[in-house]
Amino acid sequence: MNPAAGTALAVLLSLVSAAGYALAAVAQSRLAAASSAAPGGRGALRALLARGQWWWAVGLNAAGALAHVAALHYGPLTLVQPLGALTLVAALPLGAYRARRRVTRTEWRGALWTLAGLVGLVAVTGPAAPGEALSLSESLVVAAATALLIAALASGRLQGSGGRAGRGLGHATASGIASGVASALTQTLTAALALELPGTEPTWWQTALLAVLISGFATGGLLLSQAAYRGGLAAPLAVVNLSNPAAAAVIGVALLGETFRAGAWGWLAAAGASLVAARGVVLLTRGGGGTGGAGAVVRTGGVAVEGVAAGAVGGVPASRIAAPEAEPVGVPLAG
Repeated sequence: MNPAAGTALAVLLSLVSAAGYALAAVAQSRLAAASSAAPGGRGALRALLARGQWWWAVGLNAAGALAHVAALHYGPLTLVQPLGALTLVAALPLGAYRARRRVTRTEWRGALWTLAGLVGLVAVTGPAAPGEALSLSESLVVAAATALLIAALASGRLQGSGGRAGRGLGHATASGIASGVASALTQTLTAALALELPGTEPTWWQTALLAVLISGFATGGLLLSQAAYRGGLAAPLAVVNLSNPAAAAVIGVALLGETFRAGAWGWLAAAGASLVAARGVVLLTRGGGGTGGAGAVVRTGGVAVEGVAAGAVGGVPASRIAAPEAEPVGVPLAG
């Protein structure tokens, strides 16, 4: 395949990936909004797994991931990764359409600010050398540290008195971090299977341990993203899209010898891009005009992602997931 055709195919696959992720996020947000507020959390995960809408969202996420991997095969990371940020732009009108309302001007501004910040971060991040990966000992240290950080974020200890919105963004941050670490560990597993892992050759149980860790972080990231959508869609989705590459960048800079392009100017550009993205998240948080949570009018029927995640990690009950579905009007996306 010639370079032009490969680039065109990479762009097409990237757009398919963004659409898949956006549809999955909207489905997850609908199910989260359809869950009712009630104490307790026993049986929440079981109730979630029994719902067909949940598996529909899982399938959309899987399709988005496969399309993203295929896009990376045909195009460079510097092209594919920024296009993945279009997930947020696609999710806004899709979610608004399902809620039978218009996207507010503040939401559009927030999406554009967040998109600009994310593209800026990707643009100044230098990719690792081909085949570069964490060693087994580094993988275990990263997994342990990440598990502790995710536990703190999911419990709400790092959000202070931020309320429901703060917990939602905490869950979104934890989700993005979990997914980013899962990607880094996947790279390590690939190197191990190819017998190119730094250090000594891994044994079968070490390779199996990596596979278990990857599955755990990937599943945790999915459940945590659902928990984040209880207060809305746009702001949590923006945070997930930001914290995922940010976690990968931290691992790359700290352990893989990566750096920001243009040296010190690259670090300044990354800091500026982070501020731009943060401004976008703030706008998305304020732009919806409603909470969209369990105490508000149910947005639409759907998949109780957020409610289950909160039940799995933060105490949301099964009764929230089993709540009847509805088709209300005018409830905003962002909490």
